[in-house]
Amino acid sequence: MQASTSQAGVTAVPATPSGGLAAQPLEFLAFTLGQEEYGVDIQKVQELRGYDAVTRIANAPEHTKGVVNLRGIIVPIIDMRIKFNLGTPTYDQFTVVIILNIASRVMGMVVDSVSDVITLSPEQVKPAPEMGAVLDADYLIGLGTLDDRMLILVDIDKLMTSAEIGLMAETAS
Repeated sequence: MQASTSQAGVTAVPATPSGGLAAQPLEFLAFTLGQEEYGVDIQKVQELRGYDAVTRIANAPEHTKGVVNLRGIIVPIIDMRIKFNLGTPTYDQFTVVIILNIASRVMGMVVDSVSDVITLSPEQVKPAPEMGAVLDADYLIGLGTLDDRMLILVDIDKLMTSAEIGLMAETAS
């Protein structure tokens, strides 16, 4: 069973004999923030960059580090460690900026490190528990389990287009 791509570039997922959608494996870019490992949909990732100096914007929220000029595009940079209140961030040779393409906008998020791309079957993604955690469950896809690893799978579309962060995207574009 193969997925086909229409002229508009939309991938059609084939139906199973029962009429439901075929269970497609999901790919996530794994990254760390503090002691936890997170994952974002690899299809939202445009590129990975080392952390460089940014241009601060007056009155921007603390988690908005500023903007960078990426080949002529002004890209807002969000420090996820500050956003999730994970202590004072440090910037070293492992600090990475994940450049994301979300809702036709380019944004960057600073993370401690990036490890690999993980492929998960739908059975390996468990619903996120409601715990009043640092990360609102509205922004979670669930928890991905792979051997002895557990990834907190972030719905990066919902998180980055939320009112709090979305306002920055409007200002920078």
